Amino acid sequence: MEREQKELFERMFHPKSIAIVGISRIYTGLGGQFFLRNLQRAGFPGTIYLVNPTAGEISGMKAYPSISALPQAVDLAFICVPAQFVSQVLEECHGKGVRNIHILSSGFKELGTPEGIQLEEEIRRVSIQNGLKVIGPNCMGPYVPQSRLMPWGQIPGTAGSLAFLSQSGTLTQRISEHGHFTGMGISKAVSFGNAAVLDSPDYLEYLAEDDDTRVIGLYLESVRDGRRFLEVARRVNQKKPLVLWKGGETSSGAGAVASHTGTMAGEDRVWESGLKQAGISRVRSLEEVVGTAMAFLYLPPPKGRRLFILGGGGGNSVYYADICMRVGLQVPSLTGETREQISAMVPSVGSFARNPVDAWRAFHDPDYMKQILEVVFQDPGLDMIILDRLIPRMTYATPEKKDTSQAAIDYLRENRPHKPLVAVVDGAGEDPYLAAEAAQLRQRYCRAGIPAYPSLPLAAQALARVAAYYQRN
Repeated sequence: MEREQKELFERMFHPKSIAIVGISRIYTGLGGQFFLRNLQRAGFPGTIYLVNPTAGEISGMKAYPSISALPQAVDLAFICVPAQFVSQVLEECHGKGVRNIHILSSGFKELGTPEGIQLEEEIRRVSIQNGLKVIGPNCMGPYVPQSRLMPWGQIPGTAGSLAFLSQSGTLTQRISEHGHFTGMGISKAVSFGNAAVLDSPDYLEYLAEDDDTRVIGLYLESVRDGRRFLEVARRVNQKKPLVLWKGGETSSGAGAVASHTGTMAGEDRVWESGLKQAGISRVRSLEEVVGTAMAFLYLPPPKGRRLFILGGGGGNSVYYADICMRVGLQVPSLTGETREQISAMVPSVGSFARNPVDAWRAFHDPDYMKQILEVVFQDPGLDMIILDRLIPRMTYATPEKKDTSQAAIDYLRENRPHKPLVAVVDGAGEDPYLAAEAAQLRQRYCRAGIPAYPSLPLAAQALARVAAYYQRN
C-alpha cells in the first residue's frame, strides 16, 4: 500500500478529531447523538465537532452550521443526514480537506429503487473524483478500542489482535462483545455496509501491514470485484490467516442479501472454489468465526492432525472421536510408552486408557490431569489436544470440593507452547445456572490464552482449520 493511502487509513482508525454531521438536538436512537454518547462513554481523547445547520448548541457543546465552518479539517467525519443530502456533504468535505468519511445514512442501493441506486452512484462518483475514503453507506463504521474510537459496539472494549470486516453492523457489534469478554480483543473492526467506495480488498491491503493485527475475520455478502478480492485475500492469507463467513449461500439467504446491502450474493459454488484455491478458512456462523480466530491467535502451529482427547464418559468418548474424524482430524490409538504410562494411571474399572481417554478424575484433580498431559506432551505421535472440562453437578455425583479450576488453568497457561490444546466447557442441559457457570469458566480459560468452546464440534472445527492452514502455508 502506498504511503499516502496508509496514512489516510491510520487517521481513519486513530483519529485525533471527529465531526458528527447531521446530529439532532435530541436523542432519537441510532444516529449522531448515539455516536456522541458512546464516544464520550468510551473516553475518546480527541476533539469532537458537532454539525447541525439550525442549532447553535447540542448537549452543552457548540454546534457548527456546516463542515465548511469547522475550525479545522477533521481526521474522520460521521455523516448522519438523510440520503438525498449525502453527496452535498461529501462535496463540502472535499472543499474542507476532509478525506475520511463514514456514512451511517441508509436509503441507497439496498432499497432496490432507481432513486436509491442513483443516490449511491452519485456518492461513488463524488468520492472517487475527489479522492475521498468513504465507509458505507448504510453501516456502523469503524470500531477501534486501542484509540477509543468506539461510537458503537461493546464499551468498554478490549484491544487485541483480531480484525473484523463485515457488511453487517449487528454481527460486528457481536464480534466486539466476543472480543471483550473472551479477552481476545479487537485491533480494528469495520462495518462497511453497501461498500460504495471502499470494499473489503481495500481494508485487507491496509490490515496486511497493520502491526496490531494477526488474524482477520470477515463477514461478506458480496464483493464488487471478485478477481481483485481473491488476489488480495490470497496474498494477505499467506501472512495473516483469514477466517471468512460468506452470507447468502442459500437461495433464501441470497434474497436477504439483496435487501440488506443491495448487492447480488453470487453463486456459492464459485465462492467455494475461489476460497479453496486461495487457502482461506471458510466458516458458516459467527461462533465459528470467533472459535477459529481464537485458535489461530492462541495456539502454536500444529505439526499434524493427530489428536489426543482427555475427557470423561464412554458415550462422550465415542461421540468425540466420531466428530473429530468427521472434520478431518485423526484420533490414533495410543501406543508404546504412552499407552503403558496412561494405562497405569487410569483404573480399569470405570475408565479406559485408549484414545479418547475416559478419566473422570481429570475433571476435578489438576495434578492427575497434569500427569496424563505430561505423557502426551512427550509423544511425537500426538499433535493436538482437546481437554473436556465438566462443570460440577449433582447429577454426576461430582465430589463437593473446593474449586480446583484455577490450578488447572495455571498449569495449562504455563505449558501452552508444548502442543496446541483447547478446552471444551459444555453447559448444555438447559440448566441456566450451569450455563452461566460454563460461560464464566470458558471466559477464564480464554483470558489465560487457552481457547475454550461450548461444544466439541466447534473445538474440532477450529483445530481442523488451523491444521489445514499450516499444512498449506
